[in-house]
Amino acid sequence: MKIPGLRPLFFAAVLAAAAVAAVPPGNSNSSAAAPPVLLPPQVLLQKAATTTWPTYNGDYSGRRFSPLTQINSGNIQRLAIAWIHHVTVGTMAKMGGFAIHAAVDSTPLEVHGVLYFTVPDNVYAVDARTGHTIWHFHWVNHGGLLIVGNRGLGMYGNWLYFMTPDNYLVSLNARTGKKRWAVEVADPRQGYFSSVSPLVAGDHVIVDAGGDTLDLRAYLDSYDPATGALQWRWYVTPSAGQPGADTWPDASARNHGGGNPWVPATYDPKLGLVYVGTGNPNPVYAGQGRKGRDLYTGCLVAIHVNTGKMAWYFQGNGHDTHDWDQTEPPVLFNARIHGHMEPLVAQASRDGYFFVLNRRTGKEIVAQPFVPLNWSLGLNARGEPILNPKRNPTTDGNLVSMTAGGATNWFPPSFDPQTGLFYVNGDQGYSIAYLQNAGKHASGFAGRAITLVSHGFLKAINYKNGDIVWKYFYPGQWGEDSGILTTAGHLLITGDSVGNMIAYDPADGRILWHQHLLSAISNGPETYLLDGQQYIVVGAGPFLYAFHLVPAAAQGGAAMAAGK
Repeated sequence: MKIPGLRPLFFAAVLAAAAVAAVPPGNSNSSAAAPPVLLPPQVLLQKAATTTWPTYNGDYSGRRFSPLTQINSGNIQRLAIAWIHHVTVGTMAKMGGFAIHAAVDSTPLEVHGVLYFTVPDNVYAVDARTGHTIWHFHWVNHGGLLIVGNRGLGMYGNWLYFMTPDNYLVSLNARTGKKRWAVEVADPRQGYFSSVSPLVAGDHVIVDAGGDTLDLRAYLDSYDPATGALQWRWYVTPSAGQPGADTWPDASARNHGGGNPWVPATYDPKLGLVYVGTGNPNPVYAGQGRKGRDLYTGCLVAIHVNTGKMAWYFQGNGHDTHDWDQTEPPVLFNARIHGHMEPLVAQASRDGYFFVLNRRTGKEIVAQPFVPLNWSLGLNARGEPILNPKRNPTTDGNLVSMTAGGATNWFPPSFDPQTGLFYVNGDQGYSIAYLQNAGKHASGFAGRAITLVSHGFLKAINYKNGDIVWKYFYPGQWGEDSGILTTAGHLLITGDSVGNMIAYDPADGRILWHQHLLSAISNGPETYLLDGQQYIVVGAGPFLYAFHLVPAAAQGGAAMAAGK
């Protein structure tokens, strides 16, 4: 599992001063006149809302596509900073002598002119027009792992939900920031830690607890949004006698097999199915004590939202031995395949494969590598990759034609229905995989991998066949942690690892505009329309930036800010 949020901070004092200067005066109580119900449940059923961003991905589909066109490819040169909000939590923890600072990994919710976002153990409500703080909630940690990021909140009516690093699901009053209740999802003393953004799907708040430092049994939970009562729990590894149990050598291996789903899920309300990717099996890197497919780790699964029962699974990485989980965001869309309109779910997986499945049945339609790889021997009859045992980790090291972190990770991709292309940030290169415990009873992290060479990229993939339509390789050799936003204004917004926010033409990958920020984008960009003005918001290290269009008369200044 890659741990997000580990970014150096430079010129902290300068940045803090710039942030204060950049925030214009305004009414910090803009939500006072909000209607009785801030987020009616029916709003969550809208596709690609324009005046709100009510979920982690903007809607249930995970497409991260907005129909807004006010900011477009023709006027993007007039894009400029509207305000900057500085998160002042400061140093959160220390690891190996290095300070770990708070970074905005969450995608804020925007509801009635208020942005709600998180950093670990903290929730903020800020005015979406000005960036001024409305309220701030701090959770007193009970021993959770503070080096993980936090991907944000879910919302139901007037209530907010977020996960803490020490595995509590906490509900707040959205107007006041006051705690309503908190329930423990998992025990941090057992090695669980949490970073997921809760998914509110009907009368369910769906969360999970991550963790693969110890050999844990993973699960997905649903809680009552009013009371916090547990509604159902689905275990990633099956119990004795259940389908898939025979893919593990024994009960001990199953019950300590890991597979934690730690990235936000997506949801199809018509089918009543939640789509979530599961993590890598434990022990990590060491497969000798868990011979078999290790179901349902390394899978994309569809879960019935009302019962917690699994509808289907697709195992994109069976018996993983490289710490390449299958948790990357599933993206839902309807499109034409082989002459027929199909309900699809697509995923660019950390194992280097791009998958397209029928989201009703889980049947494979496309399974195609989007990076060069040698860990797979091809596909089985179900269209699932076959592990190449010659590329398993060894005690003296084994060369693998992918980076140690895999081809991509948690940062959200995007699907643009106008171009029919799926966009993903990632890395390709080479690594050496080591097995550090060759015994049958290895545990936890029983190996490691070292990247030899890595090249970050943005790729546009044809969903019909997995072909790469265009690609852009970022400068340097660092991985990309920025999510992607596409819009009907013919824009693709993302960032590189050296602090550039970039707007591309989604059809051909041409760079249309860029703005250098003083930290790399650390979340998934979003956009919304407020008071007739479109904003684009990104998190970058400890800052939240909002952009809007400046008048044409000020275009020279905007172009200068964009480095033109």
